[in-house]
Amino acid sequence: MLRPALVVAALLIASGPALAADDLASCTKGIAFIKAEIAKNPPAPVLTRLKKALKDANRELGEGEFDECMDAVRDAEKTTGRKS
Repeated sequence: MLRPALVVAALLIASGPALAADDLASCTKGIAFIKAEIAKNPPAPVLTRLKKALKDANRELGEGEFDECMDAVRDAEKTTGRKS
């Protein structure tokens, strides 16, 4: 009974770096999206929210908190009504 549990645990551990790479790529793509939206020179209230989202996303990227980076990207998507 213990062996299947070990196999599952080993698979989860082995997939960790791949999942982190996907999250990193999504975060990086999201930051590029926010920068592109800022470059479009949106109205002041939108620009303020986008700058905050960019600041938050960059901070979370630096901390390796990719899920929180994606929260900031989703905030930017809601602000613009577009998907990254």
